[in-house]
Amino acid sequence: MNSKPARRIAVVGSGIAGLYAAALAAERADTAVMLITKGSLAESNTWHAQGGITAVTAQGIAAGDSVAAHMADTLTAGAQLNDDGAVRLLCEGAARQVATLEDWGVAFDRRGGGFSLGLEGAHSAARILHAGGDRTGAGIAEVLIRVARRLSEAGRLEILEHTMVQRLLKDGNRVTGVEVMDVRTEAEGAVPAQLDTDVVILATGGAGQLFPATTNPATATGDGVALAWEAGAVLADLEFIQFHPTLLDPAATGGRPFMISEAVRGEGAVLVDAAGERFMPALHPAAELAPRDVVSRCIHQQLRLQEERGLVPQVFLDATGVEREKGTGFLAARFPLIDATVHSLGFDWASQPLPVRPASHYWMGGVQTDTDGRTSVPGLFAVGEVACTGVHGANRLASNSLLEGLVFARRAVAALDRRDSTPAFDAVRLDAGVSAGPAGTRRAGTVPAAGTAPCTRKQIQTVMAAAAGVVRNGEALREAARQLAQWHLPSTGAAVVEDAALLTVARLVVAAAAARQNSIGAHFRSDHSQAPADRARIAFVNARTVAAPARYFPTSQRILQEQP
Repeated sequence: MNSKPARRIAVVGSGIAGLYAAALAAERADTAVMLITKGSLAESNTWHAQGGITAVTAQGIAAGDSVAAHMADTLTAGAQLNDDGAVRLLCEGAARQVATLEDWGVAFDRRGGGFSLGLEGAHSAARILHAGGDRTGAGIAEVLIRVARRLSEAGRLEILEHTMVQRLLKDGNRVTGVEVMDVRTEAEGAVPAQLDTDVVILATGGAGQLFPATTNPATATGDGVALAWEAGAVLADLEFIQFHPTLLDPAATGGRPFMISEAVRGEGAVLVDAAGERFMPALHPAAELAPRDVVSRCIHQQLRLQEERGLVPQVFLDATGVEREKGTGFLAARFPLIDATVHSLGFDWASQPLPVRPASHYWMGGVQTDTDGRTSVPGLFAVGEVACTGVHGANRLASNSLLEGLVFARRAVAALDRRDSTPAFDAVRLDAGVSAGPAGTRRAGTVPAAGTAPCTRKQIQTVMAAAAGVVRNGEALREAARQLAQWHLPSTGAAVVEDAALLTVARLVVAAAAARQNSIGAHFRSDHSQAPADRARIAFVNARTVAAPARYFPTSQRILQEQP
């Protein structure tokens, strides 16, 4: 760049939110932008997204759909715990983002001169756009990566791949940069580099690797949430983790994880038990197209019932009727990626049901932000899955995640021009790593001290699956908190940094799940199945980093005080 930029920005993460934010920011004449990712640009949840992107377009409106209906469906799926303003911005902004992606080169699937609109669970109308059938995420990411490469070649964007952010740098309370390590040279004794910035935008995705069964890639280790926590940012809604109902059962794939898109059920596939009998129509009016949290719990219930009867627990996704009804070759044409993958694993899904089970998929909670992506820490923004605007409430509506990354990344970049004050969020101070006193004297809102026993990622995942999965209870959560408190990561390196992030977020998720002694959306407590009395949200801030905040969530504080 020829002149000194007015602002230096580091975008961390290369999913849809990070790529879009970096590209939009790099178009500004007065801004120097770095895009930092710990793998290659293509290593992200976005790349693996089979589902589509939700948008009410002019075509949908002509067919009777509306932005208001999209909003209503989003609120219903989120159990009305959503932030209403964020929902409105998401749904009203959808058509503009689709138009931008088309301008940049994304080729959405078309039929009869218009978009080929799909139907997915908990949607009241067909409004899901796809690209390449079931390769929507990869189709969008390919275009955004191409845009990023062009901007890099033009000197407008610096791309740092295979570079892990180990720490957010601060001057007082303000984030002023990042400490990074090239993961390819760390074994050679390379020294971390410190990069000064005016703004850091976290776009690091979720934490699917908290669980042994997940639809997420190996890179989804909660890094951004852990970084923000250590920097003193408020985190919210951490208890709300969505489990996708239909991961191809790893027991039948040799351990290879592969998700079967909800769009398959949108085309008419059904869930059946080991006897080939459907069970969803008796459990929810929308049957297989109920919200994901409902379908996952119903599958979980079926698996448990079979175990109690001494049977091998199995549930199947049966798409054979779809193939019969819509013609030979329909599944292969509509879902080319799924078709190729299941055949490579030995399944002919046109003639046999697929064994499935729920798996960790999406984290509704994260770093709390306003609708412009600003966190409670000056100089720190967050967008995409790592952020928590409240737009998803207690459970995300299918195919709203790619849209979220676009809408709020654009808003965050636009907010760089505004000198607004940093937002203040109500939060409970939580001590997640400092001794909290003898047993029985712990203060409300604390987690037991960090331990001294070394642990592995597999051990963390095993504890989380047992205590914080589809169905939770207080006893299991207390045992999980005790076990997690005993562990620490004993060495250094990129893998250990990731595992340390997982250990941190595991403690935080367990604390939030224990604090919410009711059931709503993706959070279900078998010992507290009643719905909450109000829409209060649970938010934490690091007690080691932040002094007592001015305000608290009264309901959250009361719930924490009532914990045994």
